[in-house]
Amino acid sequence: MENSAPLWSSHAPEDYVCPFCQFAAGDTSDPGNRCELTDLVYQDEDLLVLIACDGFGPHAGHAMIIPAAHREALYDLEDDLLAKISIFSRDVALAIKLAWNPEGTSVRQHNEPAGNQHVWHYHLHVFPRYSDDMLYRQIRHPLGVEYRAKLAKELRAALDQVLSRRS
Repeated sequence: MENSAPLWSSHAPEDYVCPFCQFAAGDTSDPGNRCELTDLVYQDEDLLVLIACDGFGPHAGHAMIIPAAHREALYDLEDDLLAKISIFSRDVALAIKLAWNPEGTSVRQHNEPAGNQHVWHYHLHVFPRYSDDMLYRQIRHPLGVEYRAKLAKELRAALDQVLSRRS
């Protein structure tokens, strides 16, 4: 007999309004949604790339890759979607290198409250890295909408270059 019980439980409140689902639908009007449409770098039928609204340390600005459809955590991703996100993380990291010339890049992803997940929609962070960034010792801080729009524009142009190399 097969056990069909889920291996984990959702942490989203019953009345959760997902800011990333709203963003994917092109609506950021909810007062609880800190995303702005100008944060968008890339969108297709499966995923979106956006500039994160929080910065860490002296080199603020990083990208996030999210599925277009609501998936709360890594555990919810279909193999094909997970593979696409993983491959796209390489493309975004290369675009970050091209756009901002960092010394390196890092990706990280969080699941559930104890794993430091704060938005109940899967998202993969892609960071530019610098020898003095102290990324894992910094407190997040809000970034202005105009600054994020500038970063989105820069990264969008670089990602377009990376993607054009696939053809």
